[in-house]
Amino acid sequence: MDIMGPAEGCGGHKIQGTRVLNDEGNEIVMFQPASEYTAVMDEIFKLLEEKASKVNGAKVEHNKFCVSVHFRRVNEEDWLHLAEHVQQVLRSYPNLCLTQGRKVLEVRPLILWNKGKALDYLLKAFGFGNRSDVFPIYIGDDLTDEDAFKSVARRKHGLAILVSNVVKDTNATCSLRDPSEVLEFLRSLVKWKRRCLSRHLFVGSQNILHKRAGVGLNQPLT
Repeated sequence: MDIMGPAEGCGGHKIQGTRVLNDEGNEIVMFQPASEYTAVMDEIFKLLEEKASKVNGAKVEHNKFCVSVHFRRVNEEDWLHLAEHVQQVLRSYPNLCLTQGRKVLEVRPLILWNKGKALDYLLKAFGFGNRSDVFPIYIGDDLTDEDAFKSVARRKHGLAILVSNVVKDTNATCSLRDPSEVLEFLRSLVKWKRRCLSRHLFVGSQNILHKRAGVGLNQPLT
């Protein structure tokens, strides 16, 4: 919900959005589909911070257009109690919704926007929407990344990668076990680019990228 990037895309393509100057004086474009909710999210943050202070280990994070209530360090017997506090606050805000991630409750504006739509916007904004020579790669480890995995799947080409060390239901087509494998995979792409290995995008990554089409996590992509 808070996208920022250069003012020009591929081939001088003008990016749509609000144009501002960054700290270096360069023109950038900002796209914020939930900008009208700024004041509401500030208000929600203060209310949830007060409620979370009553639950040991709870942490509230303000992400501008999303307020996250982390319960990773909360005793399991207090999880329901914390969720009730959050739901109690939200009863007065019908224009907000509650979603759950990995040991986190997220309060966000009730608008038709997710990571999949954000990915679609970025590709279109930079002039890549209908290009056959652009290969989008999306890597994620959370439930909220599934919308982006679906977006990649709808395209004729692209790669959706789930980061997980266990087999799970997902719209991703491949997986990496952990962040260290993500780093190794990205380094492999850089090496491929430097060696100009045309049409062999995944050479050097085959030992760490695993096919998920019913064969588990241990079989390398071929």
